[in-house]
Amino acid sequence: MRLMSLSAGTPVRDPVHHPLFARFYARCSVTAETRLGMAAIRERLLSGLSGRVIEIGAGNGLNFARYPGSVAEVVAIEPERTLRLLAARAAVRAEVPVDVVPGAAEALPVKSEAYDAAVLSLVLCSVRDVPRALAEVRRVLRPGGELRFFEHGRGGGPVMRFTQRALDRTVWPVLAGGCRLSREPVAALRAAGFELGPYRPLSVPETGPRLPSSYCVLGVARRPPEPGA
Repeated sequence: MRLMSLSAGTPVRDPVHHPLFARFYARCSVTAETRLGMAAIRERLLSGLSGRVIEIGAGNGLNFARYPGSVAEVVAIEPERTLRLLAARAAVRAEVPVDVVPGAAEALPVKSEAYDAAVLSLVLCSVRDVPRALAEVRRVLRPGGELRFFEHGRGGGPVMRFTQRALDRTVWPVLAGGCRLSREPVAALRAAGFELGPYRPLSVPETGPRLPSSYCVLGVARRPPEPGA
């Protein structure tokens, strides 16, 4: 199954439009690969994946080069046009087939139960409707399919959590492309009916002062198998 990609040349309406933030993110994310240890985190996030994979919120495509050769195909959903164009360039250089597709996490433009695995990498902080987005992830995964996630959210002591909530109510979403600092990704996955596998909290950066965006979690979840399967 091949989807409409950027190469098709068909105009689409962007579900997300944050051009200034997108350009800022594209520059900072490349620097973060080494300075913040993101390259090693991406390796752990994607290690051992196989089959057909959907990546939701692919950004500028920094994951693409790290998919193992056991992956047959990646369909990468990215709603923001500037980042999607950068992701398309990264897809050309990837060692596995990658199709970059416009779309929103809350309405994935793919068939149900079509993927062996899904990847969420710093996505749940910025989607408009987390329960709906995770329901869509469940829909497109085959029963028993694997979800790899790396997300940031609520953390720290009372002062830090107060700061996160205050930023969420004021300037942070405007400056950071709709990002929210105080969401709880693990709780959201449980509420969406995923079976949690191993996961662990980590700080980005690993050393140095803790920022409101430093509190992250890296792990695995699964769509439960069908009853009686």
